[in-house]
Amino acid sequence: MALRKRKELRSSGILSHIETKTADYENRIALGIRSRYGWKELTYKGLGLFSRKIAKYMIETLDIKKGEGVAILSESKPEYGACVFASTLTGCVTIPLDIKLSEYELTNILSDCLPTVMFVSQHYLETALKLQKAIPSIKHILLTDEVFYNSEVTSIYALPEEYNAKWRQRSSKSTALIIYTSGTTGAPKGVEISYKNVNAQLECLSDPINEILPDGRKITMLSILPMNHLFEMTVGFSVFLNFGHTVYYTTSLKPKDITDIMKEKGVEFMIVVPAFLKLLKAGIEKELKNAPKIAQWIFKGMYHASKFIPSYKIKRLLFKKIHDNFGGKFFGCIAGGAPLDLDVGEFFERIGIMVYQGYGLSETSPVVCVNTDKRYDMACVGRPLRNFEAKIDKSTGELLLRGPSVMKGYHNQPEMTAEVIDEEGWLHTGDIARLDSTNHLYITGRIKNMIVLNGGKKVFPEEVEAVLEKGNYVSEVCVLGTSRTFGAKDGTEEVTAVIVPKPELYSSYSEEDIERMIRVEVKSLSERLAQYKRPTNIVISKDELPKTTTRKVKRKEVRELIKL
Repeated sequence: MALRKRKELRSSGILSHIETKTADYENRIALGIRSRYGWKELTYKGLGLFSRKIAKYMIETLDIKKGEGVAILSESKPEYGACVFASTLTGCVTIPLDIKLSEYELTNILSDCLPTVMFVSQHYLETALKLQKAIPSIKHILLTDEVFYNSEVTSIYALPEEYNAKWRQRSSKSTALIIYTSGTTGAPKGVEISYKNVNAQLECLSDPINEILPDGRKITMLSILPMNHLFEMTVGFSVFLNFGHTVYYTTSLKPKDITDIMKEKGVEFMIVVPAFLKLLKAGIEKELKNAPKIAQWIFKGMYHASKFIPSYKIKRLLFKKIHDNFGGKFFGCIAGGAPLDLDVGEFFERIGIMVYQGYGLSETSPVVCVNTDKRYDMACVGRPLRNFEAKIDKSTGELLLRGPSVMKGYHNQPEMTAEVIDEEGWLHTGDIARLDSTNHLYITGRIKNMIVLNGGKKVFPEEVEAVLEKGNYVSEVCVLGTSRTFGAKDGTEEVTAVIVPKPELYSSYSEEDIERMIRVEVKSLSERLAQYKRPTNIVISKDELPKTTTRKVKRKEVRELIKL
């Protein structure tokens, strides 16, 4: 594929830099997905040509100007990547949208960033057309699917086969992406990520990737996170494409559908959120529970023995049946977006699957750490990447970060930006943390979640949740600080645990029995905690707790649901 000078493309930042890889990995599969018609795959050369075709159309036919906004409302799929690259070549700001947001929430976001173009998949076309009527700035809608019937909306597949234009250069300080936080309501909170930010991420993430893959070999990975999430956009998409790996997407999160893809495509690695690993572990345990007793005993024996076996090759042989179910090549994953359950991490490590826990936040573009060298300590998230300075505020215990990956700020929110980035450039993360003597980082809680009791004692909900979620009857748990409205301590905070029982309990027990069982179990588990940390109020909820797209529980919505 003909390319312009690499230096010219690199000046536009990480996304254009990745586009130059079409020369290095020309015929290797870059992105793929299984559709109803079979596998749809784009090689690196094909991805580059597709991106250039879209960009040329935007520049010369639609007359899109440098710095205008390009929104994307679509499921994760190969065309999504081509639209991201096209937006960058055009000199635009890319705005990935959360497909799970309501029309009202999307309207708020689009009113804040005012894009000119919207790429949309067929599934969300009707929503996009409604949004266009509400947001006058949206002049053009382009469909990311092939059109199999008459449509008034132009498809990116129907564009002229023309690939060369004068690509727009942007400074390193220019905004590359605006990422709006999940579940945005009211005033939108858009994190502005500059080219300097994403270039810094690409540079320093090469260290953990080289540790995970020391031989530099090319792998096939499966993406299950939405592309509007910066963790997926940066790591699962940009970083892995930069190294020449193959990324497949899935339209289903059902364990069977995922394992089918893993088998067919020989998936070796994944980027996941901890909730997915928990689901995968539950599926394995369910199969074991239905297996003959002798098979259960053998598994328990091997599981106990594997704790003392350092070789992952031997572990994978011991648990060959499980690995065969994953296709036989799956060796590890990076888990981020939420805290990792220590038991879940240890489970996969024991059966021979490496779990590299990461830590970050959108405001840091987003990765701060990847634990490659201390995985045996599941509470550790690793050392901060080399371009970060990190320190702990002695008075609050809050983690502060500084470096080239720290965001430009919140879009159209200078006051909000000033609240989190101080005059010396330190980002106040809101996370309570500690750094050990070897500079390894441990996240212990969130300042805004902290419960302050009557006597001044502080309780971090995450610590209590880690204990209660081990219950045999507990499916989900959310710990909150709620205000007492009676007695001598009226108006003071108390520890409240919202518990969702395992659904299968309702087929065997009455709701009264389940509530009694939960309360007894919570009381028993709470003995592992200091007296003041134990829940004094327990709320039983039959419904699943509200969550973000990365499966984080929305504490504010939980509080509203239980009206406390």
